[in-house]
Parts: sequence; C-alpha cells; structure tokens
Amino acid sequence: MSLKALIFDLDGVLTDTAKYHYLAWKKLADELGYYFDEEINELLKGVSRINSFEIILKKNNATDKYTPEEKETLANKKNDYYKEMIEQLTPDDILEGILPFITEARNNGIKCAVASISKNAPRVLELLEISDLFDYIADAALVKQPKPHPEIFLTCAKALGFEPSECIGIEDAQAGIEAIHSAGMLSVGVNVTVTSVKPDVVLNSTAELNFEKLRKYC
Repeated sequence: MSLKALIFDLDGVLTDTAKYHYLAWKKLADELGYYFDEEINELLKGVSRINSFEIILKKNNATDKYTPEEKETLANKKNDYYKEMIEQLTPDDILEGILPFITEARNNGIKCAVASISKNAPRVLELLEISDLFDYIADAALVKQPKPHPEIFLTCAKALGFEPSECIGIEDAQAGIEAIHSAGMLSVGVNVTVTSVKPDVVLNSTAELNFEKLRKYC
C-alpha cells in the first residue's frame, strides 16, 4: 500500500476520556440502582451511547424495563454528566507521543482524520486545542452504523479522497479494530484487549507510535 492517510479514534488514542465515561455511567447507574464496574465498562469501549446503555441494562436483567424513548432520555442524561466532566480537559491531556507523531505525518504530506462515534468529539478536540491538526472530523450524528461496522472509517477515507487501502486506522478498542479490518485498512492497536481480531500492529501505548516505523508496514 501507499500510505496517504491516518485515521484516529479519539478516546484512548488522542486523549483518555475513558475515565469520564466511566464516572458518568457510574453516576447514572447508581441513580437507577444498577450494578456497574470496570469490567462492564470495558464492554462499552467503541460502542455507541444507546448500545452502551443496553449493555448495562442487560447486565442488570433490566432490558425490557424502559421504552425506547426512556432509554434515549437516560442515555442522554449520562451524556450531560460526561459533558460537564470533560470541560476540565486541557492540552496537557493529549496522550504521550501523539503530537510529534501527527506533526511528522503531516510534514510528510499525510492527511489525518478523526473517526469517533462520540458526538462530543469536536468539543474534546477544541479543549485539547488540536482541531486544526485534522483534515476531517467525522460527524457522529451522520454515522448510521456504530463500530464494529466499518462505516465511520470508510466515511473518513472517502472524505479525504483516498481508497481504504491507502489508509491506516488507529484504535484502542476491539470493536474499532474489527471496523478497521472490515474497511480494508491496516490497523494499529493501542493497548487493545484482543477478544477476536488482532491488530496488524500492536502497541502498548501511544508513546510507541513512530511514523517511519509505521511506514515499513505499508
């Protein structure tokens, strides 16, 4: 392949907002009287908001307790908690190695995009002060199929004007790795808990991201 673009997930790749997602879901679960812990939280990585709530309900044998409208309202309540919490983000919260990696890629003419299913992604990037580093930021509101469906990665590739085979996807969740593979892209996994598809390139942290090394896979 000829590398033309890098497509990044947000949470766990550019910054770590997972703790805020956990705290927001925990707050909602406590209010509703449901059990929620780190193990359940792991199942929510890369999963849409409403599907995450469905997982929590299933774990508590409460799947049929609410109407679809009530589920949407409660999932949005969690999002309100999350939005309040992320306002404390600053550029200091960008994960190690990300800025030099993206800078080097862009200096080599590589386009960059963000493929996050979070509707809060633009605000997070704004708080981190890195919005201008990306040529395209996927609009989660327009993505019909959540990961592991490849839609969001294919959307990014199309928006950048490249074939999927010319792109590399970078993810920290199993669902994201599956989405990247289904899209026909090379995958880089950052501290991924592998339960099915293994990333093409396995990293323990973003500090290990190296542009020249990554090009050797292309």
